[in-house]
Order: sequence, then structure tokens, then C-alpha cells
Amino acid sequence: MSIISSRAKLLGTVFSLALAFSAPVVHAETPPNVLVVAQSIDDAVSFDPAEGFELTTVQSFNNLYQRLVQSNRDDGTKIEAALAASWEAGSDGKSLTFALADAKFASGNPVRPEDVIFSLTRAVKLNKSPAFILNELGWKADNVDAAITKVDDKHVRLTWTADVGSGFALSILTAPIASIVDEQTVSPQAKDNDFGNGWLKTNSAGSGAYTIATYTPHEALVLQANASSSDKPTLESVIIRNVPDVGARRLLVEQGDADIARGLSADQIEALKDKSGIKVLSVPSARQDYILLNSKANPTLGKPAFWEAARYLVDYDGITKNLLRGHSSVHQAFLPNGFPGALSDTPFKLDVEKAKKILADGGIKTPFKIEFIVFNDQPFLSIAQSLQSTFAQAGITLDIQPGVASDIYARGRAGKFEMTLRYWIPDYFDAHSNASAFAINKDNSANTVAKQAGWVIPELTDETLAAVKEQDAAKRAALYQDLQKKIQASSPFVFMLQGNDQVVISDKVKNYAQGLNADQVYYDKVAK
Repeated sequence: MSIISSRAKLLGTVFSLALAFSAPVVHAETPPNVLVVAQSIDDAVSFDPAEGFELTTVQSFNNLYQRLVQSNRDDGTKIEAALAASWEAGSDGKSLTFALADAKFASGNPVRPEDVIFSLTRAVKLNKSPAFILNELGWKADNVDAAITKVDDKHVRLTWTADVGSGFALSILTAPIASIVDEQTVSPQAKDNDFGNGWLKTNSAGSGAYTIATYTPHEALVLQANASSSDKPTLESVIIRNVPDVGARRLLVEQGDADIARGLSADQIEALKDKSGIKVLSVPSARQDYILLNSKANPTLGKPAFWEAARYLVDYDGITKNLLRGHSSVHQAFLPNGFPGALSDTPFKLDVEKAKKILADGGIKTPFKIEFIVFNDQPFLSIAQSLQSTFAQAGITLDIQPGVASDIYARGRAGKFEMTLRYWIPDYFDAHSNASAFAINKDNSANTVAKQAGWVIPELTDETLAAVKEQDAAKRAALYQDLQKKIQASSPFVFMLQGNDQVVISDKVKNYAQGLNADQVYYDKVAK
């Protein structure tokens, strides 16, 4: 079957399913060779692995691309071969030489050292949101060309200047931004020196189990099987439908019009647990929900007294027990449970009177209003309403402004907000993945969350860089615990929750796999 006819067939399937979604209620079945997923995809900004940094896009990358190495599906702390058949660490402690496996991209082009060089250098030079991950190796636009070189037709050598070992470098290379793209397909699509970024926003050029057949923003992402991939998928296609309304998602999976539904509310999950033909998967997650304050938005939001008071205006227990009911647990540090060095202390609880005193002692007069931008999706809206209620008790009005997730992300990254509710998911299985986001911002030169908060922290930056260099595991864990305690006590971040994903799935679906980290969503072995 040609690519054109295959895409036409898939588009026909999408159209038919769209009609089914809007038709009167009847029991239906999805096509036997198609997996239909109902969720919100409004957060998607770009499917270029050098740029995509949202839940929808990150969840797609393991299905579209391969990296030199990857995290084990069952134990993410273990690193295994992917496009690299093997690797060898240099005696200098700052280099790795990879022998490439025989692999092909969806185009049929072989994976070459040139593709590795192109992929990693373009990601650094584009300097999009996830670029700070590769920057951890000391790679910058002016030195990355010399850092990644071809040895011969089957070997590529990576070197770095950062004072980190090969084990940490391998962890970095498991991140989605390290995905290898097909240079011969992408380069001709380049415009205005964008390295093909404009084209890859809505297309793919990888060697993963699937390739993007079509993507229509805010409507659907359609993946089709990549016949050239070494990860041969079982199903012909995956259709991820944008269904913003959580009630509609429940109805679709209940009727059989969708095979998987994500992001359902606690009430809907409870109602479906005993439903015939449906099962609920509870998947531990490294995802953390937190409040992000823009310390530069106004003088009040930049005061440590306000940061401290905010920690006592969150109904942690009420949100987890009454609102989310199994979807999350209270967690108040930047490292999630499951990561070495994670701090499990939860020193804060809802205490309005204490918050009022902290505000008064800090010279902060109430009442006042804060613009609160939030994803127009659950559970974010429900959490925001809980926060609105408790903050109001201290004389603080949270003006909730729901918006499409992609727009909320854009405003956050541009610093055009006062307060927002965000989630963070590690990019690779190492404590530095989170520490680098929340505890590094020496001079606003790196795209970190601390920068988005307008929080310049040279001393904490130095401490974080010292922690990543430490080779003794116990000492390293202790350094990260100290960092967590400092940020837990005073920072423009209020960490609240650690997630537990509830995925509703048809009992006809077999072999669906999802791991602790967000990018660990796998469709290749799914059968029906």
C-alpha cells in the first residue's frame, strides 16, 4: 500500500469515527486494526522532538522516534541499547563512542552517524524549551559541532566539557530531545535556517514504530505503522482524538467508540470501575503538580513572605482525598518518590490563620487580586477552584482564567503571567532532571522553570552543579535532599501533588504499556 493511499484510508477512518462521536448513543466498536484514544491534545505545541515539551507530544515521541539509548520499560533507571548496538566510555571520562545498529527511518533511509550529528546539533542550536537538557553536557551553539563527530560509517563519538561522567551523559541521551531524526528527510524542509523545525512541528521523520500520518491541531493526531522500523507494531494505526470534555471521553470508552480514555475525573473513574468490558489501570507516575509564581510580575509576588503564606493556603488533604481520590498523593518537594534522594517530608498543611500572620508580618496588605491562568481541563480546573476558595479566606482573590493548554504554556514560557498551575515530569531518570529545572538560573541564560519564575539564584545554581558532579551515590543523594529542603522552604514554587495516572481501557486491548515517566507510553505491542 502506498503512503498516499494509506493516509487516505486513515483519514477516512478519522472522519468516520468523528461522525460516530457525534451520532446518537449506540454501542459501537472501533476497527480491529486501529487503536482509538480519547484525551485532550490541546496542549500540543510541536511534534519536533527538539521542541515538543508538553504531555501530548512527549507521550508520542517513544512511538515516533528512537534514541541512541533508552530507558527500560519496566525499570526506567536501567539504560539499554536502541539505535546504538553498543557503546564504550572514553578513558578521559568525558566521551562516549557508539556503534550504530542496522536501522532505518520511515523513509527507508538508513540511520547514519550523520543523522546523529544532525539531530543533536540542531536541538542545541534551535535552543527551544527542552534545550537545557543537552546544555547539561556543556553543549552550546558555538561548541556542539566539535563535540559530536563521525568516526566511520558505523560509529559516532560524543564528547562534553561539563564535569559529569558517562553514566549521567547516558541518562541525558534517553530524554526525548535526544531522539534521532532523518537528516535526508528533514534538511530539505528547512526554511530561514530553522533546521526543518517548522515542518517537524506537524510531521515526523523517525525510526520508531509509528509515523505521523496527519495531525490537525485541537482535533486529532493520527499515527500509522512504520514498516521500516525495527519495532514492528501490531496495529496499523493509532488515532488520538482531542476530546476536551471529560464526560464525552467517558461516554466514548463506555460505548466502545474509544479503546482508551485518559484524564477522567475521580467520579467517572469510580463509576466505571465495575463496568463490564472496561478496566481501570492505576499507573504510578513521576508527574508533580505545583503552583508557579512569577516573582517579577508585581512586587507582592516577589516577596518570600508571600511564597511562605501560599504554602499554608493549599488544602493538600482535601484535594487528594476528596477531589482527586486516588489520582494523586501529597508531595511537597521537587524530586518525585521513586527517584534517589527524593524528600518525602510534607511540612505544610492548610492553615489560614498562619498564612494571614505571615502576610501581615511581611508587610503584605490584603485584600488583593492575582491573575491565575489555568489549563481548561480537568483536574486543573477543580484544583484551581479549591485554591481559589482557600486563598480567598486570607483575602487573596484568585482570578481564574482558563485557556487552551498550548496558550497557557506559551504565556508561562514568555513570563506573561502572575500565577499558574503547572505539572512537571522528569525528562530522564536522574535527580538532576528536576534539579536543573527548579534550582538553576544563574543569569537568565538557560530555559529553566526558575527563569520563568523570574527567580535568579546563582548560589543555588552552583550547589546544583556541584551535586550533578558528585560521583558518590550517597553523598549525591544528600546534596539533592538539601536542595529540596531549601526550595521547599522558600521559592516561587509550591509543590503540592505527585500523580497516579488512572487510564480507562477496553478489556479488548492487550499489551498496553505505560511507565513511571511521561514519555514511557508505548503503543507498539498493543493488540485487540
